Amino acid sequence: MNELTTHSQIFSQRLKEVRLAKGLSQKRLGILAGIDEFAASTRINRYEKGVHQANIEVVQQLSAVLEVPLAYFYTEDDDLASLLLNWMKMDAEKKKRILAMM
Repeated sequence: MNELTTHSQIFSQRLKEVRLAKGLSQKRLGILAGIDEFAASTRINRYEKGVHQANIEVVQQLSAVLEVPLAYFYTEDDDLASLLLNWMKMDAEKKKRILAMM
């Protein structure tokens, strides 16, 4: 991300990327995250466009549905975002080895 990218833009971009990667429509994601089905598509669209900012509880629900760590939506560093996604896929032994190297 460049220096002019805001946290809102980072969140919006990452939300859309992971939603599309999971093959979910905006409406389906919203419903799975506990948003009323009649507002689900509109709310997710507005989050992805940066029109509205989701509160932390909603982001936690989105994170759980999309199976990504909460921090993924907020880190400015694209490499760290990628690492966070891969970290979740690793088994405990591999994580332990990586931490030992650090």
